Amino acid sequence: MRIRRRYNQNKFTNWLTEHSPVNRLDRYIIAKFLGTYFFSIALIISIAVVFDFNENIDKFLSHNAPLSAICFDYYLNFIPYYSNLFSQLFVFISVIFFTTKLAENSEIIAMMSTGMTFPRLMRPYMISAAIICALTYTLGAYVIPRGNVKRVKFENTYRRKNVQTYTRNVQMEVDTGVIAYIGTYDDVTKTGTSFTLDKFVNKKLVSHLQSSVIQYDSLSEEPYHWIVRYYQERNLQGMHEKIVSGTQLDTIIKMEPQDFLITKGQQQTLTTPELSEYIDRQKARGFANIKEFEVEYWQRGANSFAAFILTAIGLCLSAKKRKNGMGISLGVGLALSFAYIMFQTISSTFAINADVPPAIAAWIPNLVFALIAMYCYRFAPK
Repeated sequence: MRIRRRYNQNKFTNWLTEHSPVNRLDRYIIAKFLGTYFFSIALIISIAVVFDFNENIDKFLSHNAPLSAICFDYYLNFIPYYSNLFSQLFVFISVIFFTTKLAENSEIIAMMSTGMTFPRLMRPYMISAAIICALTYTLGAYVIPRGNVKRVKFENTYRRKNVQTYTRNVQMEVDTGVIAYIGTYDDVTKTGTSFTLDKFVNKKLVSHLQSSVIQYDSLSEEPYHWIVRYYQERNLQGMHEKIVSGTQLDTIIKMEPQDFLITKGQQQTLTTPELSEYIDRQKARGFANIKEFEVEYWQRGANSFAAFILTAIGLCLSAKKRKNGMGISLGVGLALSFAYIMFQTISSTFAINADVPPAIAAWIPNLVFALIAMYCYRFAPK
């Protein structure tokens, strides 16, 4: 009778351990995971800042970059951007590092000896991965782009040479049936020349505006505010024509300099809603040079979701106790993490320079490494 009661009690304890919500052991693993994750970020990014400053100090001095701009505009935004960019690497390193320690101390063996299965062991890891996924997506989609405005502006001013501030022969659809053309545009003065604005209704020209000079009003509180100088407007009404001319006209034209003068890294300065709106607007205008923006849009979600896949791979590789410690696990983990980053870079390059859809290019690394995770799971300790 006692044996049966003890058997039933052990069975109930095993069931409770298997199906219980987050308990003390889960909180212990989550704290270890997140603590190691943030510690590895602080360690590696601090080293990256030192190397970056050593590499670019000559450029900073030659371009007379102010110390306040270097500290607050560049490095204050450099740290969160690259921390979020290489979050997958930090996840992998964190999982392998502290899980190997648990395996060396026979803690995982002790967990499984109580009846805990490997899927149950994965629960706190997946909870931690979900926290990291939500954090990295929120930062990358809404917070970091605001800081990237200053960082990208600093890089274009003090680091890069020959930044494009001039373009010519710009033609785009700024509204339904409204076609704008700018002969030349200089972003330094926000001024364009040889400007025309044609409006069509049912494929018939009803209005034609031409001007020798057009300037974007960057001080205006409302968007799309342009000042047209020395203009002539022709309004066609059947067989009649009405001509209006003047020296200056304040008008609203639904276009901005960033729509046709794309600077390097501009896609990093837009939040995800702004990026989606920009892509839709440029597609409607027939603007072709938006592949980098589409890749950035899809990569933000794919990079965040990768935390689940890389966490699963790292756990499967390091959960088994080995005589030689974490050497093999850490080596294989680093090789796989760098392979993921390289694969991601290659797929993005193909999406930008070839006819590969950006959505597929962004998610292919996750699909491939999901198969690797399934393969590693087969050999995980059960």
